[in-house]
Amino acid sequence: MNSQRLERLQDEILHHGLDGLALVPGPNLFYLSGIDAHLSERPLVLFLPVDDEPAIIIPRLEASKAREAGVAEERIFAWRDEEGYSEAFQQACAFLELSDYLLGVESLRMRVLELELLRRYAPGLSTAHAEPVLDALRVRKDAQELEAMDRAAAIAETAMERLLPQLKAGVTERQAAGILSRELLDAGSAGLPFGPIVAFGANSAVPHAVAGDITLREGDLLLFDWGASVGGYASDITRTFAFGEIDAEMRRVYDLVQAANAAGREASRPGASGQEIDRATRAVIADGGYGDYFIHRTGHGLGLEVHENPGIVEGNTDPLPEGAVFTVEPGIYLPGRGGVRIEDNVVLTSNGHRSLTSLPRDLITLPV
Repeated sequence: MNSQRLERLQDEILHHGLDGLALVPGPNLFYLSGIDAHLSERPLVLFLPVDDEPAIIIPRLEASKAREAGVAEERIFAWRDEEGYSEAFQQACAFLELSDYLLGVESLRMRVLELELLRRYAPGLSTAHAEPVLDALRVRKDAQELEAMDRAAAIAETAMERLLPQLKAGVTERQAAGILSRELLDAGSAGLPFGPIVAFGANSAVPHAVAGDITLREGDLLLFDWGASVGGYASDITRTFAFGEIDAEMRRVYDLVQAANAAGREASRPGASGQEIDRATRAVIADGGYGDYFIHRTGHGLGLEVHENPGIVEGNTDPLPEGAVFTVEPGIYLPGRGGVRIEDNVVLTSNGHRSLTSLPRDLITLPV
């Protein structure tokens, strides 16, 4: 268990008027306990009461993870496959007296399975969304998290630098994605946080294009959206390149996106809101006459998840704290012709921001 995070958690639980949290396998469980488990047919629930020690319902084959995390033996409700998990839920609910609880649950992750079992064996249980508590904790990255994210960005950039010399006319998007994936692993990424987006030519006008059999041709734009993973933390970078000379309008589009990216990063500082940063990037593109072709938010939070809070988007007026990490990724997409996106990862510092990403933002033209 991460004692510092648990202390902060208790303050947030009290602030939100809850009696405790229940976490299922996923990033929040890992963040607070260090327990790395996958959501499966075997339910696992960690309970974090505000005024008591953690307790856990866990498959017996994974119970050692709970012990390693520091959960006391008498608070580990382990169950065997042949006996099922109902009795473990019943015992845990009675032990913790959950019928008297207002319990925060992960509305985006907890399944009907776990929720029904909790309500069956704790009939007076009340639940609330845990996301406000968890988001308040995870939005501020600590030094250990930032070290992992710096490393994830460096690995991703190394992989791209190794990929570019291998791109020749006739290579397909799928082949380039395969090479990039291998280079990420060879450079030290612990798996892939997401499948790389690789889009050539007109396909680059699709923000979340799926790599296929489109081949690289002279005059194409090449859009790559990729990332690496270190200690569970992700990087998420986009760069757009030219394969030979591109037409004049697409060059103007590139310059606008580059300027919008710079404006978004410049607006990134503690106390600014996601809406303010989004408006800064969007104004550059709108003033350039391409506002209708910027069809997504400016960015999203980044950490244990590739997409997490805060949203860098219109409507998010919450001030961003020092330590928040998010993407700045404006784009312009011209259907049937091509698109440009430039994405950086930034962390807010006491006097502004620092970019975790350092690949050049000027247009790089690859030799044909």
